[in-house]
Amino acid sequence: MAAEGTAPMMDAQMNAAGYEDLQSAPRFPLHLSASVKTEGTAYNAQTENISANGVLFAMDRDVPVGSIVDFTILLPADVVGARQNVQIDCRGRVVRSFDDRGRRGVGVVIDEYHFERA
Repeated sequence: MAAEGTAPMMDAQMNAAGYEDLQSAPRFPLHLSASVKTEGTAYNAQTENISANGVLFAMDRDVPVGSIVDFTILLPADVVGARQNVQIDCRGRVVRSFDDRGRRGVGVVIDEYHFERA
């Protein structure tokens, strides 16, 4: 049986390991306009990179770690080789938030997504 007080450390280690797993997917440096909505307020953002697991946004506002966010990314038709723009509607949660040269970096894990023709 573990000594009292060790559970939080084990939880922190498991959370850190989970975060490292999320970062293991290849990232693509796509700079696309996006809209990020949390608690009923929408913010403009730009993607810095996108992977199969998540997205890193550059924003002017902080979104606290743990926040649930809905976001929309518009993929231009010429970028994805389609006839029309493709809209991706996503839901996720913030796992990172940091200052990056005067803007906020906000890392989001994608929990759900849906593609639509724009």
